[in-house]
Amino acid sequence: MSEKRDLKGSVVVITGASSGIGLATAKDLLARGARVVLGSRDVSSLDDLVSSSSGSAVAGVCDIRKPGDCAALMELAVKTFGRIDSLVANAGIGLYGGILDYSDERLNEMMETNLQGTIWTVRAAVPHLKKNGGGDILIVASVSSYRSKKNQAVYAATKHGQVGLAIGLDDELREDGVRVTLIAPAATETNFAVGDGRELSDAARSGYLKSTDIAFAIATVLKQPRRMRTTVWQMISMSQGIL
Repeated sequence: MSEKRDLKGSVVVITGASSGIGLATAKDLLARGARVVLGSRDVSSLDDLVSSSSGSAVAGVCDIRKPGDCAALMELAVKTFGRIDSLVANAGIGLYGGILDYSDERLNEMMETNLQGTIWTVRAAVPHLKKNGGGDILIVASVSSYRSKKNQAVYAATKHGQVGLAIGLDDELREDGVRVTLIAPAATETNFAVGDGRELSDAARSGYLKSTDIAFAIATVLKQPRRMRTTVWQMISMSQGIL
């Protein structure tokens, strides 16, 4: 008999849910019978998904740079579905360029979103996960979390920070029954950073990972038997060389 867990009825909060990896994850989990709480700065783009979910999805405005928004999203989950089983901290932005290529304001937005925003999101979810007797936290980072290169220095720095956060949380929350996983994909075929160092016409995009690949990884982690945990899942497409 398979030990994989059935996600039917599981309540999963997803940030950055209106596009790319977040949206693909929401659709994947809904197809598996989960109930999803979708956070985004623009919830209007989620109207169709919510309306077609037969009550299994709800969306709330959430700018993860604001602790109050993160707390409100978790409260929405509990109010709607009664509990939180898992958090997918996915929201983030990318600015690819040299150290002097962006304004102070834009770099600060990226730093606040990718690192501080992840912290605010996790802090808002942890009390609910503990109350529920455990659960999962998945932080969607990047292969840049483990290596930096030209035109990615500041972006990679924010992702390096997510590694430290995830490792510490894994040690801190394990005894509470909370598993913490860092999902670290290579370049993915989404609109992430398009116009900020990436272009839609980039020929290499045809060899990138698909957002559905990352959604598959997230679902696989959530389905693990509770007696085990995956701390890091790095992903790269077959067409990409060693990074």
